[in-house]
Amino acid sequence: MTADGDQTELEDQTARDATPTKRPSAGGERVAAFFDLDKTVIAKSSTYVFSKPFYAQGLLNRRAVLESSYAHFLFMLSGADHDQMERMRANLTNMVAGWDVEQVKSIVAETLHELVDPLIYAEAADLIADHKIRGHDVVIVSASGEEIVGPIAEVLGASHTAATRMVVENGRYTGEVEFYCYGAGKVTAIEKLAATEGYDLSRCYAYSDSVTDLPMLSAVGHPTAVNPDRNLRREAVAKGWPILTFSNPVSLWARFQSPSSTTLAATAAVGLSAVLAGAISYRLLRRLR
Repeated sequence: MTADGDQTELEDQTARDATPTKRPSAGGERVAAFFDLDKTVIAKSSTYVFSKPFYAQGLLNRRAVLESSYAHFLFMLSGADHDQMERMRANLTNMVAGWDVEQVKSIVAETLHELVDPLIYAEAADLIADHKIRGHDVVIVSASGEEIVGPIAEVLGASHTAATRMVVENGRYTGEVEFYCYGAGKVTAIEKLAATEGYDLSRCYAYSDSVTDLPMLSAVGHPTAVNPDRNLRREAVAKGWPILTFSNPVSLWARFQSPSSTTLAATAAVGLSAVLAGAISYRLLRRLR
């Protein structure tokens, strides 16, 4: 090769090195569907659902349960704005300080089927199944704590979760928040997943009921408002986004034939999520035929 050729190759290599690498979130090939949890996938606040067993196990006092009930009433009535979410954050940090993490996980695991399963919107379950059939990852993104969100997401057959993380020391919550999965925090979480999983956010989907999730909805190419509060409905109409109404919370178990105890034992290793996801997909495929 001539000297001029060497110089040209060196310049080309320098230019390639100087060119920034595309982020997978902008140029990946994979697609994900990001679902908010409360009032989008389940019919109530996921944190509120567990207030009774937390009270029964001595983690909450009567006043805390009443305050939680009132906050949930306002949430169901009109949704949550920024100020309400900040108050909920402050209340959460004060409430859980000193709680034993393993005790919380145990309570959630023991009561999950009884408390959460009947609250899952049938429409959300079918939509999740549809995304999985199309080869999309399903990600549950919630401001609730990861100890609550993770098990619910597993039942739904989700590929990943993004949730609020509390600081833990010596197996107990300190009352400080390590990561608040709310507002812009949800965008941070999905962009991080996009970078690691190779999602093209311009081809991805997002579903939520709250105007506080406007940043997450705006971060993807296919946003949809589900049971939107007044402010989100106004934004969705202005932007021409689809609006869905989910109104049929039913038990996933009730929708399919209950497996025998032998079957449950045999499938325990692969997890309840795989069983439910397969059953949902089969039901939807039969419907599409």
